[in-house]
Formats: sequence, structure tokens, C-alpha cells
Amino acid sequence: MKLSKFKFILPDEKIAQYPAKHRDEARLMVLNKKTGSIEHRVFKEVLDYYNEKDLFIFNDTKVFPARLFGNKEKTGAQIEVFLLRELNHEMRLWDVLVEPARKIRIGNKLYFGEDDSVVAEVIDNTTSRGRTLRFLFDGTYDEFKKSLYNLGETPLPRNISRPVEPEDTERFQTIFAKNEGAVSAPAAGLHFSRELLKRMEIRGIESAFITSHMSLGNFRDIDVEDLTKHKMDSEQMMVNAQTAEKVNKAHDENRNICAVGVTVMRALETVVGTEGKIKPYQGWTNKFIFPPYDFTVANSMITNFHLPYSTLLMVSAAFGDYDNVMNAYEVALKEGYKFGVYGDAILII
Repeated sequence: MKLSKFKFILPDEKIAQYPAKHRDEARLMVLNKKTGSIEHRVFKEVLDYYNEKDLFIFNDTKVFPARLFGNKEKTGAQIEVFLLRELNHEMRLWDVLVEPARKIRIGNKLYFGEDDSVVAEVIDNTTSRGRTLRFLFDGTYDEFKKSLYNLGETPLPRNISRPVEPEDTERFQTIFAKNEGAVSAPAAGLHFSRELLKRMEIRGIESAFITSHMSLGNFRDIDVEDLTKHKMDSEQMMVNAQTAEKVNKAHDENRNICAVGVTVMRALETVVGTEGKIKPYQGWTNKFIFPPYDFTVANSMITNFHLPYSTLLMVSAAFGDYDNVMNAYEVALKEGYKFGVYGDAILII
């Protein structure tokens, strides 16, 4: 499978700049992966395709305010710092991206906050844009983390071209977000409202949770035509024993299992064994899924409409059949569906 197979023209105006007014009222396309048939629905009608005892698996990762703006010592030049992951708790070391990267060297100090209350020193250049920062902070770890996060803003993706607004703090987070560590929201989960989860519970539809901290690797450009040569960035993930037990029981009883989002699908396929059973796991995954691929856990998936050439689109195409999914995307463009993290959803059954 070649990268060029995932090219399509996506006009800027098709990328959602704002979420739907109500979480569960985004548009929903329903694609039958066997027949290729398409239906047009509203997201809160998703439960029409599920029965009592069916199982939805969600990603309970929590987005943290990863984008900071600071100033370089001496010159005062503004530097954007994107926090990727914490490397060392005690030493206050973080793996970050910086823009503009050409201005930042090892030994440079960066100042954050109106009163320069947080200072960081560049101690390593890991890639052309990446750096390791050591934050110089005298207080306790909790005080440091609070100060750091107070300075940060919601890390909306670059294709949302407007400034961050107060509403984004809540809407760029699922209502079941629990375990902090993601730099982007798991988009499919954003459509679930409290009312919709309550309706699921009343109908006897079951829920389980995995944690997969979305990294920028999901959005990084692929620079090879042959997809077998692409290496995904590693993402931290966790599947607990309770979720493994629920999923395996549903699998044994031939119930419908729905992966809510690409990250959930990737996590499930990371921990599945030869008999279709999953096991508890805590660690990292760099699993890259693209067509053709045989899935062994979930038999349906909810995801958003993704951007051209993206690894997220590739997982969707692998699950829903390449031709069917690319046709569905053509239909979505003609019918005015919105793309991206704040966009509309597709249910593949």
C-alpha cells in the first residue's frame, strides 16, 4: 500500500473550526464495510445499531495544556514550546518541540509568564525541532506543575486556524477524560454526551476504558511512499485487567464490540493474542495499521473524518475496506461533512 493512495483534495473550509453546539449532535455517516452502503444520521442515533450487552471501548486519556509561549533570554524573541512528554519527574525534564527551532541552542534559557516566573534551560537537541528542557523551579513538584499548566493553552491542532477560546478547555476533552498525558483529544470520544452515555446504560450497552495518550505522531507527515517503511512514534498506553476481562467475555459471547476511535483500535490490536483475546498491558505501542490488515477484536469502529495522507485515515481504510472508505470520503465532501478533530463522525459496521 502506497502513501499516494490516501490523497484527496480537502478544502480548508471543510475542516471544522468549532465543535457541534451539542456533543452528540454532530453528523454521523454509517458505512457498511461489507456492502459499501451509506446512511446519513445524527450522532446521538448511533445506539440504533447496537443491542443490550454490546460493548463500547473508550479512550479515557486526558489532554493537558501543552502549548506554551515564552521568550528567549537576551533577545526576547517569542518562542512557542509544545510539551510532548515528561521525561523525569524529579529533574523537571520535558521532551518538547520548539518554534522557530533555528533560534534555539543548547544552553539557551527561556522565560515564561508575565513575571518570568518559570524558567527553562535547553539541555539537549534531539531532532531538528525537538529539544529537552530542564525547568528551573524552586517550589514543590505540585507547585511547578500547577504553574506550568497555568501558563499553557489547549493544544488545538494547527488546522484549526482561529485562536484558542475559553470553550475549548472543555470541548477539547472527552467527558470521561481521566488519565492525563495526551497532546490531542481522541476525536471520536468527543461526541459522547452525558445524556448519550446514560441512554447506553439504560439500554444495557456496556462500556470499558483503555488509556492511550495521543501523541503528535498521529499527525506527523509521512515521508515515504512505501508505507511498510514508515515508523510510528511510540505512544504510552494501558489496558487494565477489568477491561481485558470485559472484552474477552464479549468476544467469547460473539457480542458486538465497538472501538471508539483509532487509538482504541490500535491499542486493542497491540495487546491481542492469537485466539482473539486481549491481555492487560502497561507500556508503549508504535503499531502502524494500514490496508490490508486483519482485525481480531472490534467488529465496529467510530471515528472522525480525517485529513489526507494521515495515519488515522489509514486505520479507517484498513478496517472499513479501502475502496468503501475512500468512496465514503468522496460522499462526505459532497454532502458537506466536516473533517478534523472537531468534525463529524463515521460509524463503520
